[in-house]
Amino acid sequence: MADKVERLKTLIIGSGPAGYTAAIYAARADLKPVVYTGMEPGGQLTTTTEVDNFPGYPEGVDGPSMMIDLQKQAERFGTDVRMGMATAVEFSDEVGGIHKVTIDNDKVIEAETVIISTGATAKYLGIPSEQKLRGGGVSACAVCDGFFYKGQDVAIVGAGDTAAEEASYLANICSKVTMLVRKDHMRASKAMQHRVNSLKNIEIRYNTEVDEVLGDLVVEGLRMVNNLTGEKEEIAITGLFVAIGHKPNTDIFKGQLEMDDTGYLITKGKSTKTSKPGVFASGDVQDKEYRQAVTAAGTGCMAALDAERYLATIESPEEVSTQ
Repeated sequence: MADKVERLKTLIIGSGPAGYTAAIYAARADLKPVVYTGMEPGGQLTTTTEVDNFPGYPEGVDGPSMMIDLQKQAERFGTDVRMGMATAVEFSDEVGGIHKVTIDNDKVIEAETVIISTGATAKYLGIPSEQKLRGGGVSACAVCDGFFYKGQDVAIVGAGDTAAEEASYLANICSKVTMLVRKDHMRASKAMQHRVNSLKNIEIRYNTEVDEVLGDLVVEGLRMVNNLTGEKEEIAITGLFVAIGHKPNTDIFKGQLEMDDTGYLITKGKSTKTSKPGVFASGDVQDKEYRQAVTAAGTGCMAALDAERYLATIESPEEVSTQ
């Protein structure tokens, strides 16, 4: 495997808005970044049909097209974008140390800095009809896609703070929101429960689960089932929002980097610095609060700037005290 080792200044793992923005800034700083796209080139936005809330697209844009634009912009400044997935890591504890990342269980990359932008994966119910209609009315982000259902009837699945917050958001723009809660109570904080209960156009169905999402090309309705009685009921909706959580894509970093109890990478203060010098994290892999393309892009910029400054201190140690 020794002949397959490559040395880089900056390696970026992941190719969503965070990864490509980091690449744009890193390339302009002459860090000669290499991006490995991962299993889902472009990240979660490639499954989003319309993006209306990213600055610079006055007419909106579909997610895949937007990610192609970001990739082209990164490549314009010299970023090397490669297909491949990081399968193992060995991060150095030393300032100025070399980090090792294995790609596709085969090629070893040695990098002075690593920017992690592997994102988080939304959890879905796993029902075939739900998966068929992802992008056709089934969404895991009400803030991203709720606008398209203005004045319409929708449903949301979930019982935690995120579900309550998204239900409240939808209630402000939709005619009616049916909220499906699997148990006889919500897990959301009391404050969030009070907010949901105060909104007249939210109907909460306890002990209720999705039996099937109805529709061929787009969502046309929902068949619900009461998990105590087995009774089924159909309602007409145009959108189904699944708010049962996200899983950060951090499995290969376990034991290497500090994480919270749900697996999100912990960054220091307002920076993108992780627990290992020269390793930075941006986007949804370290952000469980906002999870928006524009905030991911912002932290991608920050990660590249943090990497550039880190490398400057390594090359000029006397500058460390001023950083």
